[in-house]
Amino acid sequence: MSVLEGKNILLGVTGSIAAYKSIILLRLLKREGANVQVIFSDSANNFVTQLTFSTLSEKKVLTDFFEDDDKVEWVNHVELADWADYMIIAPITSSTLSKLVSGNADNLLVATYMSTVCDVFFAPAMDLEMYNSESTKININSLVKRGNIFIKPAQGFLASGLSGEGRLEEPQNILDILVDHISEKLIYNKKNILVTAGPTIERIDPVRFISNHSSGKMGYEIAKEAAAMGANVILISGPTQINLTNNNIKVINVTSADEMFEKCFSELKKMDYLIMAAAVSDFKPKKISKTKIKKNIKKTFNLELVKNIDIISELSKLKKNNQKVIGFALETENEIANAKNKLDKKQLDAIVLNSISDENTCFNSDKNKIHFITKSKTKKFKLKFKNEVAKDILHEIYNL
Repeated sequence: MSVLEGKNILLGVTGSIAAYKSIILLRLLKREGANVQVIFSDSANNFVTQLTFSTLSEKKVLTDFFEDDDKVEWVNHVELADWADYMIIAPITSSTLSKLVSGNADNLLVATYMSTVCDVFFAPAMDLEMYNSESTKININSLVKRGNIFIKPAQGFLASGLSGEGRLEEPQNILDILVDHISEKLIYNKKNILVTAGPTIERIDPVRFISNHSSGKMGYEIAKEAAAMGANVILISGPTQINLTNNNIKVINVTSADEMFEKCFSELKKMDYLIMAAAVSDFKPKKISKTKIKKNIKKTFNLELVKNIDIISELSKLKKNNQKVIGFALETENEIANAKNKLDKKQLDAIVLNSISDENTCFNSDKNKIHFITKSKTKKFKLKFKNEVAKDILHEIYNL
């Protein structure tokens, strides 16, 4: 999941020959999963077409306070500004730059800018001497002092035939600047998080196995939310029906508890946090039959089981001082007491107690109700969808 996934972005385009680059920027933003509303200045229509931008953005390009000549329907610039998570004006001309500074809101783009409370990025494109003029420098500095983010022009050949500074920065670089800016504010930026999820399967013979009802949904939601909060995530998953594609999440599929421990151990040293949400089988068959066990005339069948490795206990013993290990507990009686006992016994930094006392919670459900427990406190949360539960868990872990 990109940090831009689901974000609302206003893309302002002004009358510059560099406006063709805004088409590329729009495509990059959409590829990252952003919702983009394009606003043209009047002069932008002289360089690029609204059809191209509306097709790529899947939204009508806005150009005026009124959407038709009869001035029946008003475009509310305040609502546009409230909708936006970020605003990018690329390219921005000297004229629009001046209007932003002076507050000359004679068009929809400037009026919307004046109403924004979100971060605004502006990327100038103009000729060499115009860019180097004292007026342009004063206007740029004024916007920067107000908290706007200046995307410096690149150097190269200009439309006038001159060569120097003034070219609109390349769309990929503009995107990278936006992503970096967002990432720096994320609480798990550059942190490495390992999440385990799903059940494990312990084979009896080639066709039978021991497992449990875990769907893996909780662990997968934690992995997705951690990535959205800036983390580099490794998700070690037992068999599930969930498909996940995310550039910030490396998925390692395993089957048994032994395989899960092996993969966790190999990643341990790199991790800042280990969030062990998998429902690992406590036992496995002592012997695995190489052939299918035949049904016989006896009414009973004895299967000898042995304990699986206690993955979280072993990892807790090996963790460094700066690493945090968070476990999960599912109890049917004396829930909090048993969870606290597990917290101490396994030397965990925190434990998440799943509830199965409510209908439609925990296994195979989209909702869950938890307690987040540390040595010093127990915090109870209401029944929520698992993506919201994941956010709660990650914020509590951050404050450990």
